[in-house]
Amino acid sequence: MSEDVEASEETETETDTRKTVTIVVPVYNEAENIPHFVTAVDEAMAGLPYDYEILFVDDGSREESREVLRKTVAADAHVRALWLSRNYGHQAALTCGIDHAEGDAVITMDGDMQHPPALLPKLLGLWEQGYDVVQTIRQTTEGVSAFKRLTSKYYYKALNLISEVPVQPGGSDFRLMDRQAVLSLRQYREHDRFLRGIVGAMGFRQVQVPFVAPERYAGTSKFSLKKMAKFALDGILGNSILPLRISFYIGLVSLLLSVALFGHVLFETYEGDTVPGWSTIVIVIEKYQENSRCTNTRCPWELSVSEDFFVSRQMDTPWAS
Repeated sequence: MSEDVEASEETETETDTRKTVTIVVPVYNEAENIPHFVTAVDEAMAGLPYDYEILFVDDGSREESREVLRKTVAADAHVRALWLSRNYGHQAALTCGIDHAEGDAVITMDGDMQHPPALLPKLLGLWEQGYDVVQTIRQTTEGVSAFKRLTSKYYYKALNLISEVPVQPGGSDFRLMDRQAVLSLRQYREHDRFLRGIVGAMGFRQVQVPFVAPERYAGTSKFSLKKMAKFALDGILGNSILPLRISFYIGLVSLLLSVALFGHVLFETYEGDTVPGWSTIVIVIEKYQENSRCTNTRCPWELSVSEDFFVSRQMDTPWAS
């Protein structure tokens, strides 16, 4: 009897000391990929000395992803899910998952199998060696068009020319972060965010892991040309103050020209070389049509971790605790 008690106590002690890993996966209309992804992650984590959970963040899917996730949560104890009330975008969904991740290590990755779950043991091995951030670098993507490869290549070159913090070409949102790095990342509350730049700028001990991204397991990419353009612009505005400086100098030149024009109007009016109403028309035209405004957009977020549990919040940083 006493031996059974001792064995039970040893088992509890081992369970208490096991490190935990949270795998954050944003999904949008990925019903076909979810079951295969969960199976692949379970296989990759099998035998590793970690307690782990897969935290899906459904970014307002319009097909059966929600129902698939609900069934997956019920069938697999390793799976949790959050549902956003509408499509807020990939980076916002990632941030929401990171804010709700509780693991000693947090891994972010996509659920379309282009971020191979087979790499998880390698990322965790480097984390055990003392690295705080293990960043994967996509060398190439199988089946991607030449246009996308070229635009990606030259975008990062252009970005690094104006960015004060280097952004690694080929960097992806497939990475592992230690708990301390996650807590630091949560302090960044930009509305339109470029996580690849933010994580790179945080510091900590980082290491890179190159990989070749396979083709999607099923479905098509939801990242349209419009979304890619917005994402690229967010990267530029979030990593460089050059656009702000350019805007400032353009405004300064406009101000000086307006003052000069106003002086010219006064001089011509004083000399009497104008027709009635000309001065008024010129002064009205030179006025700005709109004043610059700085607005804080408040977005309601509705999150759910189960069918019967909903959380609604409305604040400047909607999902912040």
